[in-house]
Amino acid sequence: MKTRFANAATVRGDWYVVDASGKTLGRLASQIAHRLKGKHKADYSPHVNMGDHIVVLHAEKIAVTGNKLDDKMYHQHTGYLGNLKSIALGKLLQEHPERALQFAIKGMLPKNTLGRNMFRKLHVFAGGKHPHTAQQPKPLAL
Repeated sequence: MKTRFANAATVRGDWYVVDASGKTLGRLASQIAHRLKGKHKADYSPHVNMGDHIVVLHAEKIAVTGNKLDDKMYHQHTGYLGNLKSIALGKLLQEHPERALQFAIKGMLPKNTLGRNMFRKLHVFAGGKHPHTAQQPKPLAL
């Protein structure tokens, strides 16, 4: 018996569309990260980008539990002294609703070149329209 590993030539990335309205932020992010890694496939290889393309719609209708809208903070430092920029989740959802889901999913992917390539297969939109209709994405119920 020989173990067969997938390589970039044999990987087939499908396109799926996910409706995020009413879904919990962390649970949805973990399921999408699982799909972006390709762990749902039978021939999964950890060193190959085997994930599917995921189009997420209605990112502004994502749900969180507890007081996370006020208490959860996202921080960014410019590198200069005293330039720590912070924004609460509630304000982030009002200004850039797609970024909250992107930050959550990006934190669940590997921190290397492979993880950055996996993250490129994620397409998040605030409304119900997307420019990827030519790829004919199939609906995915998560």
